[in-house]
Amino acid sequence: ADEADIGPTARAAAPAIEQLFVAAAEGVEADVFERQLYLIRKRASHLLRTDTSLQQRSLFYICSLSSKVMIYKGMLTPGQLLPFYPDLNDPDYQTHLAMVHSRFSTNTFPSWDRAQPNRFMSHNGEINTLRGNINWMQAREGLMKSDLFGDQLESLFPVVEPDCSDSGTFDNVLEFLLMTGRTLQESVMMMIPEAWQKHESMPEAKRAFYEYHSCLMEPWDGPASIVFTDGQYIGAVLDRNGLRPSRYYLTHDDRVIMASEVGVLPVDPKLVKYKGRLKPGRMFLVDFDQGELIADKDLKTEFSERRPYAQWLRDQRITLPDLASDTPAEGLNEETVLERMQAFGYTLETLQFMLLPMIEEKRDPVGSMGNDSSLACLSDEPRMLYDYFKQLFAQVTNPAIDSIREEIIMSLESYIGPESNLLKSAEGHAHRLLIPHPILSNQELTDIKLMDHRGWRSCTIDITFAKSDGDAGMLKAVQRICQEAEQAIEDGYSILVLSDRDIGPQRLPLSTLLACGAVHHHLIKGALRTRVGIVLETGEAREVHHHCLLVGYGADAINPYLA
Repeated sequence: ADEADIGPTARAAAPAIEQLFVAAAEGVEADVFERQLYLIRKRASHLLRTDTSLQQRSLFYICSLSSKVMIYKGMLTPGQLLPFYPDLNDPDYQTHLAMVHSRFSTNTFPSWDRAQPNRFMSHNGEINTLRGNINWMQAREGLMKSDLFGDQLESLFPVVEPDCSDSGTFDNVLEFLLMTGRTLQESVMMMIPEAWQKHESMPEAKRAFYEYHSCLMEPWDGPASIVFTDGQYIGAVLDRNGLRPSRYYLTHDDRVIMASEVGVLPVDPKLVKYKGRLKPGRMFLVDFDQGELIADKDLKTEFSERRPYAQWLRDQRITLPDLASDTPAEGLNEETVLERMQAFGYTLETLQFMLLPMIEEKRDPVGSMGNDSSLACLSDEPRMLYDYFKQLFAQVTNPAIDSIREEIIMSLESYIGPESNLLKSAEGHAHRLLIPHPILSNQELTDIKLMDHRGWRSCTIDITFAKSDGDAGMLKAVQRICQEAEQAIEDGYSILVLSDRDIGPQRLPLSTLLACGAVHHHLIKGALRTRVGIVLETGEAREVHHHCLLVGYGADAINPYLA
């Protein structure tokens, strides 16, 4: 590499770059060789990046180790790339594809290892669901089994490498799915699904594909145009909102050019055979073995009809009406409602400006003056735990979405309860509880508490503690509920209900956010989280922000019985 023409910042941070070649032993199949290279790279990264005796351990990064693709990247402008890597100018250097990325960083600070392309994809946009995606991927590792890797699978964990950007994290998971047996196209369809829930004209088989895979993995959502390749295929996909541009040309001399803008490469208009743009949720794919451009409809029809997803869902899916019981919901004692509100920090402002508009007008409260109160961390007044958290996302580059006019792409529907091995496709993966949204009514919670349905039972865990135990009692309560949650899983329960209904003059509630987060991460560390669903019965949550935080910290569903 020649550093003469790069900027001073890039030169100061430039790593030592080495290029090595690994040959396959005679008789080793190409796919087997790819998996061996993947295993070598992951082991080397884990070994060196976790070695505390190495001061620069976090700087070790393998751009690519593959027999199909080779990555050249750095903190470079497009004009600096070829001079910096002279071998790209060699006349003997030939390739049938090129995936190029040249955009600025929005979510992370630029660095050599975070430069794109990543190993299998490039990304224009942001993954807004990133933190949850990472946590759930880590949680699923406890259930994963692979015939392709056997006992060596654990050496690939954690799947997500530390200090990655959102694009790098997506690439880690995409590569993992690809190496453990799924195809590139299927993996992308799983991670970035179309808006299928309210798409009335979508074929049943395709809808069933997306619904089935929503039982396995949540979407990686946010404004995104993603280009991907494994050497045999190269393609692109657009997020369900279509918030990033992607335009393409197909020429008479059999070239396919796709970019985020028109005019990135000079193209003689006479050579253009066809041109178009990628639509929201659609996929664009070139198959080099077949030498053809595969249409989105044909591609998704093929994968949707490979397995009887619709039949699996009909046979295995559990719904709330399936759990309906004759037992009435537990109500509130009118004499203690005010005391409960005081205990959970309700104010006149909460009642007048937050709850009343939702009750009377069935809408979220609307205001125009902003929030000029002190930051919770600087306030002299007692504040709720929720007030110390703010949403983290790249606000400048995320356009506003109108949930009324964009209803077709919005959904709160989700599957909750025990999961199965992500690396297999089987009927039992659809054996989960479907809820239309994460907010449960009192009656729905009662039905879940009492359920004994197709092997599913629930266990209620009290998250209050004795007032006389003081601060030490609070810490002991956190430890107790974590232990009780772990024991409930060992006893075969499918749903844990964390409840603060036992609050009283002598019993104080843990913050539901604290209790939920503690149980969620305790179970992740014990590789138990995906064996159970977590439902909250709480008088504390009443605002949208509260519920978003609870879901973000591990709750599958919430019953805000006091609101």
